[in-house]
Amino acid sequence: MPHFEFVKSSYSSGNGECVEVARNIPRTVAVRDSKRTDGPVIVLGPAAWEAFRAGLVRSSD
Repeated sequence: MPHFEFVKSSYSSGNGECVEVARNIPRTVAVRDSKRTDGPVIVLGPAAWEAFRAGLVRSSD
């Protein structure tokens, strides 16, 4: 497994509901729950990540 360098999302709230995202591997976006750093990691391609982000923006409008 690649060494992902995760950072906490700038949208994460202070109530513990946080995600971390790693973009240090070319053509790869990894996402995990910040409370479960040894838990599962979702690995996406850039197009899938952008579609996911766009869906979040639409759902918050």
